[in-house]
Amino acid sequence: MLRIGSIVWGVRDVPRAIEFWCAALGYRPLRAPSEDWAILVPIAGDGQQIAITLVSSDPDTHQRHHLDLYASDRQAEVERLLSLGAQRVEWRYPEDADYIVLADPDGNTFCVVEK
Repeated sequence: MLRIGSIVWGVRDVPRAIEFWCAALGYRPLRAPSEDWAILVPIAGDGQQIAITLVSSDPDTHQRHHLDLYASDRQAEVERLLSLGAQRVEWRYPEDADYIVLADPDGNTFCVVEK
């Protein structure tokens, strides 16, 4: 079974985005952010986590936001999603990648993450 693990939000200024989204939503960093990545969670405890990631793309020409879908059996879920119409995406994965990038039938990319 899949569940939304994170809504990943691409930004050009991570500290500024952390400040804005924490104030706007009543969130806080889950742990100390890095220069290019932060996970924000609701202060009250209930709600969807948001991951802030550094991007260089222009929002008018590139998709900058996506879902991370968590799966206990990533490969089985990838195969199920492909059978539903998802497509594989060519991607340069780091050696220790715990995710697979797919695209929905409309071309929007998302990640299936082993959890």
